[in-house]
Amino acid sequence: MRLWLRGLGLQALRNFREFCGVHTQLPPLPVPEKILAVWEAISLGRQPVPEYFNFAHDVLDMWAQLEKAGHRPSCPAFWWLDGRGAEVKWSFAELGTQSRKAANVLGDACGLQPRDRMILVLPRLPEWWLISVACMRTGVVMIPGVSQLTEKDLKYRLQMSRAKSIVASDSLAPHVDAISAECPSLQTKLLVSDSSRPGWVNFRELLQEASAEHSCVRTKSGDPLVIYFTSGTTGAPKMVEHSQCSYGLGFVASGSRWLGLTGSDVFWNTSDTGWVKAGWSFFPTWAMGSCVFVHEMPRVDTKVILNTLSTYPITNFCCVPTIFRLLVQEDLTRYQFQSLQHCLAGGEALNPDVRDKWKRHTGLELHEGYGQSETVAICANARGTKIKSGSMGQASPPYDVQIVDDEGNVLPPGEEGNIAVRVRPTRPFCLFNYYLDNPEKTAASEQGDFYITGDRGRMDTDGYFWFMGRNDDVINSSSYRIGPVEVESVLAEHPAVLECAVVSSPDPIRGEVVKAFIVLSPAYYSHDPEALTRELQEHVKRVTAPYKYPRKVAFVSELPKTVSGKIQRSKLRNQEWAR
Repeated sequence: MRLWLRGLGLQALRNFREFCGVHTQLPPLPVPEKILAVWEAISLGRQPVPEYFNFAHDVLDMWAQLEKAGHRPSCPAFWWLDGRGAEVKWSFAELGTQSRKAANVLGDACGLQPRDRMILVLPRLPEWWLISVACMRTGVVMIPGVSQLTEKDLKYRLQMSRAKSIVASDSLAPHVDAISAECPSLQTKLLVSDSSRPGWVNFRELLQEASAEHSCVRTKSGDPLVIYFTSGTTGAPKMVEHSQCSYGLGFVASGSRWLGLTGSDVFWNTSDTGWVKAGWSFFPTWAMGSCVFVHEMPRVDTKVILNTLSTYPITNFCCVPTIFRLLVQEDLTRYQFQSLQHCLAGGEALNPDVRDKWKRHTGLELHEGYGQSETVAICANARGTKIKSGSMGQASPPYDVQIVDDEGNVLPPGEEGNIAVRVRPTRPFCLFNYYLDNPEKTAASEQGDFYITGDRGRMDTDGYFWFMGRNDDVINSSSYRIGPVEVESVLAEHPAVLECAVVSSPDPIRGEVVKAFIVLSPAYYSHDPEALTRELQEHVKRVTAPYKYPRKVAFVSELPKTVSGKIQRSKLRNQEWAR
């Protein structure tokens, strides 16, 4: 028996071998590389997806055993702090104990059964990770939501999902109480708080008393794991259902190259817990035995982010491009990121100007990735690969990504079309199951042999993809199709522009024209608006095709964004067309 297996219990060894599908002698590789080889084999189709899979049982419990046997670095599995002195550190063994207790709370106090649905709306508190793992252990389907949901949002989600339980903190509890009578499926309200509230079950109190003995439910790979309501940047929120396989394995298979994690890494992902990108903060991280780092911040604070990167041994850092744009406005020479090795951006298009500034000041590349609530990571600039500035990178296995026309025909390199994923003859295992209770939307999302993302892009001869915009974001002006990201990237290069968003605006002659909403850098507050408008228009004409310049410009104090930091062009576009 290999040295790395010494100290493992017999059942843990059987679990690992069964999951890996290994029936011969294991290769003499260190454990993380051995696990990565399994993900690689599954993602490339060399090894079938296992019939049964449960991330908590097959991955987290395995790492707890390996940790016990001394085959993992001494860094914690979970490291949380709030900037006010509070700190939590869990090993994989402690995470296992606490999540088993949480699973007993869900099963006993809440009476939840496998496939029951639970809405989970918490800020970045340790309990969010505990309850997420507890849902996996019990087979309960979790439905994450952002903490800023309104009563209308909550009612819509509870009624649409028919969730039996909701988990919330003190700030959201009154909103839940106000609408719970209109949500007949809701049976249990679980409060994460140090105080009690009538009609609510206190999670922290029950967790202390709960047993640490719990048998994990055996889930099939296709069983539901999580439901996400899409962000709502375009259209009404839809329910996207993912399986134990599409998330538990999909995040790892399509994202391992992008994240480039090892067992000794500390990974900080700033995403809000209600956003799909929060899945990066534990599925691929814990799959590789890395440490999930969390800093609870009530709002984005660039100085706090930079101080945290300087103070703690964070090796891998991920956030949305909007935050990176704010970070490069700071004096980065005041900070030393001694541990930082790998930086990632995703969630919206990355302006090349931001990437250049970040690299110039830190010496580190920004590796852009692209995906959706439905897909996990479709494309990415993988660690160690060549980066083409402005590109989202190449397709991530097992995805076959193509640019297709509206009939699903593949277009040649260089032509703009729909970004699409091949689903026939074989549907990728990391693609969502379907739009829940919406077969029409599910059917409409496919054209020919492809799932159509709804995004526009182009691919070059080397297989690199460029994002052009949402289908309904693309501006059609006098038969010219203009991607908003192209114009935004050019505007972002001008020193006057702190942030910007480009949308279509109605025009009696051209049908629609480009309009830019611009947040100015402080140094340009006092400039003459008309003169500055002309200067920015000429700047765009010089840098890109003249027909793309913004014929309308509005200077604003801020741009509408989702809580995850994504700019909501749809609100600006609707505002323009409502006039």
